[in-house]
Amino acid sequence: MVTEQALAKINLALHVTGQRADGYHLLDSLVVFAGVGDVLHASLADTTSLTLAGPFGADIPNDKTNFVARAAALFSPRQGIAFTLQKHLPPASGIGGGSADAAAAIRAILKLHAERVGAPPKEPFPDAVLSLGADVPICLMSRPARMRGIGDEVTTIKCPKCWITLVNPRVEVPTPQVFARLATKTNAAMPEVLPDWPDAATLADWLQGQRNDLEAPALVIAPVIADVLAALRAHPGSLIARMSGSGATCFALSDSQDKAEAIADALRAANPAWWVAASVVFPGVVAPPRIS
Repeated sequence: MVTEQALAKINLALHVTGQRADGYHLLDSLVVFAGVGDVLHASLADTTSLTLAGPFGADIPNDKTNFVARAAALFSPRQGIAFTLQKHLPPASGIGGGSADAAAAIRAILKLHAERVGAPPKEPFPDAVLSLGADVPICLMSRPARMRGIGDEVTTIKCPKCWITLVNPRVEVPTPQVFARLATKTNAAMPEVLPDWPDAATLADWLQGQRNDLEAPALVIAPVIADVLAALRAHPGSLIARMSGSGATCFALSDSQDKAEAIADALRAANPAWWVAASVVFPGVVAPPRIS
């Protein structure tokens, strides 16, 4: 059996810079991963199966449309694999849960096949990975990176040590609806050369000049996002607060674990129905995530 982490993906900045003739949107995004996410267990079997568990296991499909099942059909069509997915991230929440699950499944499949034949795992074909979704290539790496194009141009970056508080009001925001409401699809990209950020405060200050172009249309679909952002921005430990991806999850960056957890504690107390997690930005000093 192998176990893979499907870490939450956070878009610190997300600029929509164009749209191709085939409908795919062009992005320029700064992406990091939190030390909290889903957990996938996998082992070789006669036939492929998927068992769902965890607090959000009942909220996602357990059929061929599931991201894990799709990855298995593509990368292990002949060898059966038994998967158990512990779903800790809320679905359709803008933090790449499904894409991270697909990436975890690919990593697990490659390791299991390598163990079976006694050889190192081979790198998956980029086009096959991208066919599962624009976020899957970057989730396969699960490292701080800049993502451009349709998700096929990924460059790793150096990220200073920082902590993050994630908040989702338990509202699903379908990504296609957000893009459909985007007023302008040819927006400015981030600077071609990214600066060095020595600490979390410097990074947050630079991010103030960047955007998430999907935030405005997501607010129309789910106005509660404004309440989440206001609550995060009101806390003194928050260096910057913004929506991630297509929403509705929002984040606040902090320069210490204590501040991130203080933000999380305050929002849990004020809004017990919201999903809240405080974690280090991965990679970094691993701290047990706190989830509600």
